[in-house]
Amino acid sequence: MTKQSSLPPLRAIAASALVLVLSGCATFSQDGGLDSVSALTKERTGQDVRLPKAAGNADPAREELARLMKSPLSADDAVRVALLNNRGLRASLAGLGVAEADLVQAGRMSNPSFSFSRMSGGGETEIERSVMFDLVGLVTIPIRRDIEARRFESAKLVAALDAVNLAADTRKAWFTAVAASQSARYAEQVREAAQASAELAQRMASVGNLSALDQAREQAFSAEATAQLARARHNATAAREQLARLMGVWGEHTAFQLPERLPDLPAAPREAANIESLAMQQRLDVRLSKLDTESTARALGLTKATGFINVLDAGYANTSKSGSPRENGYEVELALPIFDWGGARVAKAQSLYMQAVHRTAHAATVARSQVREAYSAYRTTYDLSKQYRDEVVPLQKKISEETLLRYNGMLASVFELLADARTQVTGVNAAIQAQRDYWIAETDLQAAINGSGGASVSLGASSAAEAAPEH
Repeated sequence: MTKQSSLPPLRAIAASALVLVLSGCATFSQDGGLDSVSALTKERTGQDVRLPKAAGNADPAREELARLMKSPLSADDAVRVALLNNRGLRASLAGLGVAEADLVQAGRMSNPSFSFSRMSGGGETEIERSVMFDLVGLVTIPIRRDIEARRFESAKLVAALDAVNLAADTRKAWFTAVAASQSARYAEQVREAAQASAELAQRMASVGNLSALDQAREQAFSAEATAQLARARHNATAAREQLARLMGVWGEHTAFQLPERLPDLPAAPREAANIESLAMQQRLDVRLSKLDTESTARALGLTKATGFINVLDAGYANTSKSGSPRENGYEVELALPIFDWGGARVAKAQSLYMQAVHRTAHAATVARSQVREAYSAYRTTYDLSKQYRDEVVPLQKKISEETLLRYNGMLASVFELLADARTQVTGVNAAIQAQRDYWIAETDLQAAINGSGGASVSLGASSAAEAAPEH
């Protein structure tokens, strides 16, 4: 600590501080970063992001939500409701305020410290006063602001990524819910047919026209169809509740309506083209990783700049003694690098930077792999669904018609006709499953290009076929 009797250095310090503070003072933005998040989300999903206004005010978002819930929801409608109403997304958007507050704080100079001491003895009194300013914090304001600005941009990307992922999850949940409801209705038709078959078998057995073995088979099929209907109804309820959770609805809004069947397949599948390069441009997680690397590099520069001297305070000081004129001057306080030369902090920052570099490269590699896998699932599910639509189901229908003709010509029994109908159960359920899987794979492909998703459709044995009652 040193003291001088002249004031020019103090005036220079004060002037420099004033220039830096006035030029670097940060304020809060009007939208809090929401407009950027909304633009990023709309570019990738076709839907913007809005927050509801305070209660009691006219709010277009609430009016839109109420309108959407009055009619059967399409996949786009369900996504719109989720982006307007999901509280998890709102929590993510609230993180924008935290990041922006850090940015504003980084642009402000630390408060000066004031010290006061009074000593008396021998009839004399000595009073010392000083006001200290953090010079290191002052000169590093531009760097710290730049770091926090990048972190604010990262917060925007995180919020947009959450919104895009929510849209994808909601869209997949909508397809699952519609398919489950469609399967449940079909399971109810199968159960009714099985009950009719069991009742017919019982009547024929009672007059001796049917063996006990055949009657038992029909009764077993009826019992299994009843069990499958119960499972199908629960699956439909579970899928509907999953959709309700993602949309953030409760109370009377849980009575939302869904279409009776899935959308038809498009006329032709999408070509692979340049999906990898498109993913590198569009994927938000890749952009976020790149920005994190840039922020870490900037932080490394700050650490190197302050690694040797990280405490440098300067300010005005004066001393008053009994019977003597007041002495004025300035005071400088410097932390001496005797035990800590800052090498450990610099080494840590360098390691963090290399960690960020490798994470960015890994994110790009994973993104390319995910988009290739997602396209494979997309194209495979399209071909499977098309095959069920154009070949499997029509062939089973033709077999049923031929069996009916044989039955009308008394060349086949009623139970051959019923057995053929039971065979169709597997095909219809598998067709519904394949159509659902296609739309989920199409959503996964979009998520792999725009967000952080990948293929989620399993192309193993069809669960609908496995669950179908056999005879």
